[in-house]
Amino acid sequence: MAEKRPVYGGQAVIEGVMMGGRFTTVTAIRRKDQSIEFYEVEKAHKPIVNTLKKVPFLRGIVGILESSAVGTKHLQYSSERYDAPVEEDIDSSTETGKWAMILGIAVIGIISFLFGKFIFTLVPAIAAGFFSPLFPGHTAQVLLEGVFKLLLLFGYIYFISLTPMMKRLFQYHGAEHKVINTFENGLALTVENVKRESRLHYRCGSSFILFTAVISIFLYLLPIVPVHPLWLRLIYRIILIPVDLGISYEVLQLTNKLRHIPVLRWLGYPGLWLQLLTTKEPDDRQIEVAIAAFNEMRRREAERMNTKAMVL
Repeated sequence: MAEKRPVYGGQAVIEGVMMGGRFTTVTAIRRKDQSIEFYEVEKAHKPIVNTLKKVPFLRGIVGILESSAVGTKHLQYSSERYDAPVEEDIDSSTETGKWAMILGIAVIGIISFLFGKFIFTLVPAIAAGFFSPLFPGHTAQVLLEGVFKLLLLFGYIYFISLTPMMKRLFQYHGAEHKVINTFENGLALTVENVKRESRLHYRCGSSFILFTAVISIFLYLLPIVPVHPLWLRLIYRIILIPVDLGISYEVLQLTNKLRHIPVLRWLGYPGLWLQLLTTKEPDDRQIEVAIAAFNEMRRREAERMNTKAMVL
């Protein structure tokens, strides 16, 4: 039986890539002098959080909020350090005294995620409500709302992808996927091997976002979910956000498990198609950064596992 490989994830940051394992997350960024610098945020292992991560439909919500908090820390770091003067080094003695600031950044990350989710949930509902005289029926309103939500999602991603900074961010996103695909396929992490791998991945957050948009349509079609009056409709949309997130996460995990089955792998294709917008082909130097982030994360993961084994 083949050895089961660990599951890793990551995200693109400004001029770099963050890779995450079970115990820690590590970002690698390219500095002005072309050197690669690392930043680590260890994962907080709290019993109640670990328990919730094992509960279907709840684990997705907990994981998303945790990823938003941790990811924002890495984005904050990369945005401050990638173009800082080379002679400016991080004073490790002051880093330990910044827990209040780090906590604040984590909270901002969660709030930003929830705010964005509210916008993409409520704006389409309000827009569809304006067309109630033309499309008064429950099903017609929900489908129209779904169309507006998908248009808003695709339009937003397309237009931000036109900016130079987002183009580079999406290249690093592609590099992150390619490195993880290379590892999962059992290949050596060399630039040439990574270049040959796909920039798309079934577990990507982009796929998750699309699933939330699609699954919300099915939730809103339920007879118990009203579309009139508008104020009640908006309240129900907010109440169903956790339900939508929980189901979408389970669907994302299911499509990942089915990706090697010829007939069922197409279930994940819509999410992969969206990744054609959110990822771009990286250059060799961006791939080098992604490989460095992954290798450093794996090294520190091994250190944490050895330390834990010694304690036990």
